[in-house]
Amino acid sequence: MDAARLGRMRNPIIVALDLPTGRAALDLATRLAPHVGAVKVGKELFTAAGPEVVRALRAAGLEVFLDLKFHDIPNTVAGAVRSAVALDVRMLTVHAGGGSAMLRAAESAARTAAAERGTEPPLVLGVTVLTSMDADALREVGVAAEPAAQVQRLAALAVDAGLRGLVCSPQELSWLRRVLPAGVQLVTPGIRPANAAADDQKRVMTPEAAREQGADWLVIGRPITAAPDPVAAARAISQSLR
Repeated sequence: MDAARLGRMRNPIIVALDLPTGRAALDLATRLAPHVGAVKVGKELFTAAGPEVVRALRAAGLEVFLDLKFHDIPNTVAGAVRSAVALDVRMLTVHAGGGSAMLRAAESAARTAAAERGTEPPLVLGVTVLTSMDADALREVGVAAEPAAQVQRLAALAVDAGLRGLVCSPQELSWLRRVLPAGVQLVTPGIRPANAAADDQKRVMTPEAAREQGADWLVIGRPITAAPDPVAAARAISQSLR
C-alpha cells in the first residue's frame, strides 16, 4: 500500500459530499483530500451523478464510503453489494433493520466479490438508528424502545450476522465499545464542532469527544462543506484530532 493511501486511512474524517452534481463533488473532494481520510457518497449525489462519480473519486485517489443504506430482500441486497465492490468502495451501508438473512447475504456478497477481484472486502456497515431520530420519532414508526435500546438490539443482530462495522450516533459509542467485540469498527455521523449548528441532527457530539468515546470514523458534512472555507474547516478539525 502506498504511503499516501496509508496516510489517508489513518485520518478518521469522512466528509459527506451531499452535493447536487458530480463536478462539484469531485472539485470539493480533490481540494479536501489532504485533510480527510475518505469521502461519503450518499443518496443525493449518487442519484444525480451515478456510479461514474464513484469511479472519478477513486481515480483521483480518494477512499469512498458508499452510503446508500441498502434495505431489501437478501438476494437484491447481495446484488447491490456486488456492484459496490466492483466500484472499489471502502465502506458501504445496509439497514440493520433488514434482518439477519439480509445482513448475512450482504457480508457474504462483499467477501465473495472481493475475493474474485483479489481485493480486500469493503466494510459492510449496519445502520442502527438514524441520528435524526429520537424517542418520539421511533414511537411514530411503531418502535416503543428508547433509541439506546433499539441501537443495542440492532447492533447485536448485525454483529451476530457477521458484520464488521456499525453506524451509530455519538451517544451510543461508549457502551457499544464495552459490549461489542474489539474489532468492530464504529462509524459516527452527527459530528459537530463546538461552534457549529446542530442542523437537523438530534444526537450530536464534537469530533474530539467522539474519538475519545471510541469512534473509528467521523462523518462530517455541513460543518465542512457549507463553511466559508471548506479546506480551512477540514484542516482545523483534522488538526484538533492529532
